[in-house]
Amino acid sequence: MESMEAKLPQNPPRKTHKLVLCAQICLRIVAISTAFAATWTIVNAKETVVVFGFQFDARYTYSSAFKFFAFANAIACGFTSLSLMFVLLIFRYGRFTPSNFFFLFLHDLFMMSLILSGVAAGTAIGFVGRYGNSHAGWSEICDRLKKYCDKVTASMVLSYLSVICLVVLTVISAGKSRQIM
Repeated sequence: MESMEAKLPQNPPRKTHKLVLCAQICLRIVAISTAFAATWTIVNAKETVVVFGFQFDARYTYSSAFKFFAFANAIACGFTSLSLMFVLLIFRYGRFTPSNFFFLFLHDLFMMSLILSGVAAGTAIGFVGRYGNSHAGWSEICDRLKKYCDKVTASMVLSYLSVICLVVLTVISAGKSRQIM
């Protein structure tokens, strides 16, 4: 039994820490970029059409779900940028402690939950806008507002990419926070 324990390394090598931190840095940059691009796209999505002599305007501010989606992405982008600075400090000073990774785990979990709730709300309203709801008497609007709907769809896809990055970051941080140093 003692020979088996002697073969297992007690501390992971420093190279593994650097590889994990490089992955964290890259994933955080992608999450920041996609959240920022999603925010920028939804904020700039607007279109005006004339139907039967009436002018209709489509903007993200007309829907509380799209406003929540935009603000959730903006907040997550800002806080993930702060966490990137924290990861860079860990990388620079070599503070590879489980408590640091636990704080990153909590941060990533909160940001992932925030973006996921925002994109879920936006997807629900976007689905109604694209396909309507005959039971409630809502007709689809994307047949008339094609440019607006395409920008909203692109924004949702970018936000889902950000969610995927934050899920991977959450798993990595959870795993590293459980390791004994």
